[in-house]
Amino acid sequence: MFKQIDYTMVIVSDMQRSIEFYRDKLGIPLKFQSPDWTEFLTGTNTLALHGGGIPQPPRVGSADKDAGTCSIGFNVEDVDKTYEELKAKGVNFVMPPTQREGEGIKLAVCIDPDGLPVSFAQLIS
Repeated sequence: MFKQIDYTMVIVSDMQRSIEFYRDKLGIPLKFQSPDWTEFLTGTNTLALHGGGIPQPPRVGSADKDAGTCSIGFNVEDVDKTYEELKAKGVNFVMPPTQREGEGIKLAVCIDPDGLPVSFAQLIS
């Protein structure tokens, strides 16, 4: 019935700030932008930002267990290099590159301007 996910939509509280994060800091090519809807070129899945979100207070503790939340994940060839390059651009990481036992990956996690976790995974052979 379903073949693939077509788009991932992120509700954002400040469209311009989020565009600057995803385009300028993460380096994702912009497809088009508007005040309420922006899309990035991310292969077969479109990353879309939807404006009008209500800012939330900072989370206490880890957000990875909150029901109804999600995160975005990218595969990278060298997670250490990605981590260093993004840190130099001011990206806020909540987890440095970490070997995930039994998962076959090394993972780093940052947060976007609204607190959404964005992970970068390198396959380890």
